[in-house]
Amino acid sequence: MRAVLQRVSRASVTVADRVVGEIGRGLLVLVGVERADGPADVTYLASKIVEARVFPDDSGRMNRSVQEIGGSVLVVSQFTVMGDLRKGRRPAFDAAERPDTARATYESLINELKKCNLPIEAGVFQADMRVELINEGPVTVLLDSRRLF
Repeated sequence: MRAVLQRVSRASVTVADRVVGEIGRGLLVLVGVERADGPADVTYLASKIVEARVFPDDSGRMNRSVQEIGGSVLVVSQFTVMGDLRKGRRPAFDAAERPDTARATYESLINELKKCNLPIEAGVFQADMRVELINEGPVTVLLDSRRLF
């Protein structure tokens, strides 16, 4: 699984002119599911999201997690995170999981995050969504359950 974590002051996701998820301070997480992702990938990613020390402490250093600041998480499915532009100019999505399987894995991630007792909001899988955010910092971090960047 791949995820783009963005530290936000606020974020929301809209589908068909209706806000379906909205948070204040916390993390916006754009998630792509790769073929053969399973429970270990979900557990790894959920742990990293909750424990990532990307919020400032009293000295201004990134030393606090979303849990420590009492923040929220907005999870948005985004298969384009799996896009590969190494060859050519059009992204290839060969690594992306099929929608039916990807949906189940995405929902597993949301359920795993909810176990951490954080406010969790989500987009709508496979919907045409509009995401608004105020990236605080800006701070953006890439996560991949299988490889290092």
